[in-house]
Amino acid sequence: QVQLVESGGGLVQPGGSLRLSCAASGSIFSINTMGWYRQAPGKQRELVATITSGGSTNYADSVKGRFTISRDNAKNTVYLQMNSLKPEDTAVYYCNSNLIRSDWRLGDYWGQGTQVTVSS
Repeated sequence: QVQLVESGGGLVQPGGSLRLSCAASGSIFSINTMGWYRQAPGKQRELVATITSGGSTNYADSVKGRFTISRDNAKNTVYLQMNSLKPEDTAVYYCNSNLIRSDWRLGDYWGQGTQVTVSS
């Protein structure tokens, strides 16, 4: 069994910062790509940022220069540092992990989501 547990969401004023964390645990052999996605009310889930095991990153155009994704491979944890937040960043943020389980099966897993609200 594999679990992704997110933390760090909340309410912040425009221009503020938040840091999200997501820890993967369970029967994991290795983790390939980890990433963050978000879904605003009435909209489809969209990619925010991803990071490979080697540290290569990819960002949505809307967050480039404001958000930074990083990971700690020893802790199976991915982070999302969000700066200069805007009201349009308001959404439920989901962690995603593509990994190889201990039984050698490839799996794609999602966290439960954490709410980020940017409002004055």
